[in-house]
Amino acid sequence: MVIDMNYWSKVLKRVVFLAISIILLVLGFKLAIFYMPFLVAFIISLLIEPLIKRLMKNTKLSRRTSSIIIFLLSLAIIVGLLFWGIATLISEASSLLHSFNEYLDKGYTLVQQIINDVDFEKFHISDDVMSTIQSSAYDFLNMLGNWLKNGVTGLMKIITSIPTILIYTIITVLSLYFICTEKIYIIDQFEHHLPKSWAKTIGVHLKEIIQTLGNYLKAQVTLIIVSFIICLIGLFIFKIIGLNVQFPLMVALGIAFVDALPILGSGTAMIPWAIIEAIQGDIKLGIFIIVLWIIMTVVRQLIEPKIVSGKIGIHPIFTLIAMYTGFKFIGVMGMLIGPIVLIILKNIYATLIDNGIFKTILDEE
Repeated sequence: MVIDMNYWSKVLKRVVFLAISIILLVLGFKLAIFYMPFLVAFIISLLIEPLIKRLMKNTKLSRRTSSIIIFLLSLAIIVGLLFWGIATLISEASSLLHSFNEYLDKGYTLVQQIINDVDFEKFHISDDVMSTIQSSAYDFLNMLGNWLKNGVTGLMKIITSIPTILIYTIITVLSLYFICTEKIYIIDQFEHHLPKSWAKTIGVHLKEIIQTLGNYLKAQVTLIIVSFIICLIGLFIFKIIGLNVQFPLMVALGIAFVDALPILGSGTAMIPWAIIEAIQGDIKLGIFIIVLWIIMTVVRQLIEPKIVSGKIGIHPIFTLIAMYTGFKFIGVMGMLIGPIVLIILKNIYATLIDNGIFKTILDEE
């Protein structure tokens, strides 16, 4: 049997190139986490860039002047919301930690109530199995409670780390200013310090990635902010009219996080919450939660076609795999990062994917 070394060397080169690209992508994400303030500034710049262009067009002002005006307005809004959010989160988190055991006891009581209300004798379930089910439910509540307690404690540590937050905020603000006002200079420097062939190749890919990923992130952030604001206003109204909503800001943040996860959405959190409230006897609150969820869903469906330029072309099953992979590697945040990595890989290897990955790698041509 004759081995075609020329063919296998081509295959090996393609495999090595693919592996190096993936390694560089992983390294890039680690650097992005390391340089998080700059990434946050970049995402904010994507959100306010249309405002800068609109102001330039309507007033004939220079880009620098328009950028400074929009930057100052954005800064005032962000700083105001940041102060209010930190103060409210400290208050709610402290209250939650103080009443944590009380809420855990309510969970145990709810599980016991469900077990007592359901006639398990019809299903011929033995006492041993029932005891196992009850024990498993309590173990799940303990696990969920510990996760929530650790999360809130960690949030408190982050919020109360004023020097660290101050440094991050200052760096983010300064980065946002320079990205907005010196965008042309940054692009020129990028092209100046790289060989022309590199700058052209990287520039094309980078432009496509920024456009695709930027549109995706901008659309998702906008949708999440809209859902968060509606949810927060609704929960504060519930609290004002006397409904049993204890921590509106923390709950709204939790719902916004779930809403940010592809495939899932706010209903994943709000529907079970409404059902639990109804089981506990607070049917009025359960109905109000469902109404709020319907309002959020309708508003999202109305504005989504206007801000999402197009489909990202990834089947939900692959998005789900990306979420699970991200979760297994880096935890809960990986569920957000996984789909982003998938979008980048799809953009970089669009031709390879369209032609068939293994077919292209093992092709004799």
